[in-house]
Amino acid sequence: MPRIARRKSATGVYHIIIRGINKQTIFEDDEDRERFLKTLGKYKSICNFKIYGYCLMNNHVHLLMKEGDESISKSMQRISSSYKQGWRKAHSFRCGMDS
Repeated sequence: MPRIARRKSATGVYHIIIRGINKQTIFEDDEDRERFLKTLGKYKSICNFKIYGYCLMNNHVHLLMKEGDESISKSMQRISSSYKQGWRKAHSFRCGMDS
């Protein structure tokens, strides 16, 4: 069953939650958290969104952010995809995957 589309905020401010599949851990260590924050910073400058607050938990992230030059969905797609690629590269030896 498809997810119901996000309602457009009149203010452009959204509470975003990012979770691992089946609530799996997405931050194995502080290096993963730093990688996520660097990714967030990279796309903040590219997409021009504002971050009012964040909370990084082991298996999910809370973000309070305001939409920038593109939709919040597009910005989150960029962030998630980029972080996932970096995570896979950093943890490939543990997962038994090739780079």
